Formats: sequence, structure tokens, C-alpha cells
Amino acid sequence: MKDRPEKFPRLKDLREDSDLKQKQLADLLHIGQPAYNHYEKGNREIPIDCLIKLAEFYGTSIDYLVGVTDIMCPYPRKIRG
Repeated sequence: MKDRPEKFPRLKDLREDSDLKQKQLADLLHIGQPAYNHYEKGNREIPIDCLIKLAEFYGTSIDYLVGVTDIMCPYPRKIRG
């Protein structure tokens, strides 16, 4: 069986650039390492709450994480009042 290209390569790149293991990100998201592996490879859809946590953790936007934009800077946060 041929390997499929990863659907979310930025997740892996950011993780590796931060010298983190999948288990560490899985713990942050309160999921198991196999589930995180599925997210990283694109075998499962990533729940929005996990995307928000990852974007906040890496200091970027969800759009950057999923490849919609190449701009890594996060959007300005909405002021809640």
C-alpha cells in the first residue's frame, strides 16, 4: 500500500521544530497518542476545540495549521467584555 501524503504536515513540522513528541501534544489535548497520530496524518478530522488549543499553544492561527494561509502570525484576539 502506498503512503498517502500527510493532510496536516504543519502539525508535524511545528511539533518537530518544538522538539516535542506526539504524546506530549496528545496530553495537552487530553487524548491518546494514537488519536493525535491520526490527526497529524489526516486519518481523522481534528475537532475544533483541539485546533483552537493547538493554535494557541503554537501562537498561530487555525488557518495556518490547516494550510489555508502561509502567514504564521495569529489573528488579533477578540476582546471579551
